[in-house]
Amino acid sequence: MVGPRLGFIGLGAMGRPMAGHLLAGGYSLAVWARRQATAQPLVEAGATLCATPAELARRSDIVFTMVTTGADVEQVLFGPEGLGEGLAPGALLIDMSTIAPGHARRLATRLTAQGVDMLDAPVSGGAAGAGAATLAIMVGGQSTALERARPLFNRLGKTLVHVGDHGAGQVAKACNQVVMVGFIAAVAEALHLAQAAGADPARVCQALAGGSAGSRVLEVFGGRMAARDFTAGVEARLHHKDYAILMGEAQRLGVPLPVSGQVWQQLNALMAKGGGSDDTSSLLRVLEGHDRGAR
Repeated sequence: MVGPRLGFIGLGAMGRPMAGHLLAGGYSLAVWARRQATAQPLVEAGATLCATPAELARRSDIVFTMVTTGADVEQVLFGPEGLGEGLAPGALLIDMSTIAPGHARRLATRLTAQGVDMLDAPVSGGAAGAGAATLAIMVGGQSTALERARPLFNRLGKTLVHVGDHGAGQVAKACNQVVMVGFIAAVAEALHLAQAAGADPARVCQALAGGSAGSRVLEVFGGRMAARDFTAGVEARLHHKDYAILMGEAQRLGVPLPVSGQVWQQLNALMAKGGGSDDTSSLLRVLEGHDRGAR
């Protein structure tokens, strides 16, 4: 085994391959999961399964969390038998979840009082990027903590930017979602227009890809819309959650986000139609007025 002892909590579609990359790098890795079955492939590869987050923290110098909401992060940290009970002074907590910037700052303040460093390091790239270790990582926190973590981040992604102090990584992730999900909504409008005008959406996507509208979002989400394959690559409920964060931040700061406000309403409509477990490309069906079962 090499380097610091690592812990990882949050072994979902993104977290499990990320933890796997760290384990493959020769690091000692402890894991914890609410459902032990999600950890089994890592245990079979050499990871140590812990009974509680506190036990994992006692075994680790650096702990990663990759869970869904800020409440989830707080529970794992400061709930009963949480990480906070086991993290020793000098340990480092790296939260790669997407949560509100203010929440990240508050958690960092509590950990600092225990002598524990924290980085908020949300990512972009989805499950495919996690599997290929090509994530874009946006980091908030102290530069000294980042340098400790840099070799680990290099095993997880291809782009690493230190945005600023605690919470700044989450601000960058909110900005990422403004652009990305806004573009998904724009692609939905474009292909809805194409269909209504009698043009083949797949050929329209092909035409747009060669010009200034070409992008990864057009390729992936436009491709799903054209194929009418709304099976989740990214569940819409996760983008809905992220939009709640960014719209809350905009409200707190008094920043007008008129385009994002419209996208937020489209996401709300998709949730109301029961589309939360479908891909975000289902925004097309909101425009079409279909219910969740339509194809």
